[in-house]
Amino acid sequence: MFLFYAIEKARGVAESVIWGERYFDAGWQTFFDLFNSLPLIGLGAVVAWRLGTARWLALLLSMGLHCLFDLPLHRDDAHRHFFPLSDWRFESPVSYWDPSSGGYFVSLAEIALVLVGSVVLWRRLPRAGHRWLVAGVAVLYALYFLYVAAVWM
Repeated sequence: MFLFYAIEKARGVAESVIWGERYFDAGWQTFFDLFNSLPLIGLGAVVAWRLGTARWLALLLSMGLHCLFDLPLHRDDAHRHFFPLSDWRFESPVSYWDPSSGGYFVSLAEIALVLVGSVVLWRRLPRAGHRWLVAGVAVLYALYFLYVAAVWM
């Protein structure tokens, strides 16, 4: 998603066009669906497990977990979570971002989960470097929401 946004912004495309038109372009949708495909992520996880690459396995399992939480939180911007086996999209009545479909409450819940998770990780991680990495990610997350508030609200 960050790559998509960076490319479109570098092209000088307006925010409303990025999220209202370009996001829904078939090529971009296929690109997004590659990273939201449970079959492809599952295949990658099996390969990573068989090769004994714990970090790749952790990454792929976290992608799969993201997809499972993501699946019920998209309306008209739903991903094809079973691509390339199916073009089916679950269009939920709830949106993680659209205030008219509960997005305000979903965003508040997400912020609360990230805050609690960051505190738990900070307290549990034994190395200072790892704790500061968690803090850095939390700060980037907060900056993202500030950007969203400044640009889209």
